[in-house]
Amino acid sequence: MSAARHRKGRVIIVRTIAGRVECETEIKKSRFVAVVDRAATEAQARAVIEAARKADPAAGHHCSAFIVDASSTDPRIERSNDDGEPSGTAGMPMLEVLRGHRATNVVAVVSRYFGGTKLGTGGLARAYGGAVTEALSHARFLTRERREVLTLELDHVDVGRVESELRGHGVVVLGTSYAAVAVLTVAVVDPDSTAALVASLTAGRVEPVRSGVMYAEVPE
Repeated sequence: MSAARHRKGRVIIVRTIAGRVECETEIKKSRFVAVVDRAATEAQARAVIEAARKADPAAGHHCSAFIVDASSTDPRIERSNDDGEPSGTAGMPMLEVLRGHRATNVVAVVSRYFGGTKLGTGGLARAYGGAVTEALSHARFLTRERREVLTLELDHVDVGRVESELRGHGVVVLGTSYAAVAVLTVAVVDPDSTAALVASLTAGRVEPVRSGVMYAEVPE
């Protein structure tokens, strides 16, 4: 589990892919068609798997693995399926490749067309894992940085100045709403340092409220 995410300061960093990739490999006349795609939920991952099954109905096996974020209390779901291949020879090697690439919100499906020669358990594991590795070699990776979402209630006269200062310090401004007070919503790497900055800008009158998390995707 820990291989798929690591910490850089206070930011949880994981990786995902920019979009769908597909490639085909052949081993002893067996064809392995690998599809790797994005999936933000388990339902989306299973939809990709089912679409691959329908696209290649002649294939003997549609083995799969996926890793997706779930919630703040159960942050990851990992699943693998051998789809009739000997236990542990397909889905788990595919899942290990996804883990090794520190990828999340990603699903892999490998459809196999049997070529008449048995590969053995070791050969199958290498073939399925290798098919996903080859597909990922063509993928463009994005770093997903977890950021805290903060809201700030400001006097209308202060909001422009505070927003400008926050932007100058690399804070992402998500939006501003205006009612009796102005509410500024921002996404930050380090909420504590942002709170200190806001305090200095408002003479301690404003304290940011944590209102959630979001992920920013940055090309590697």
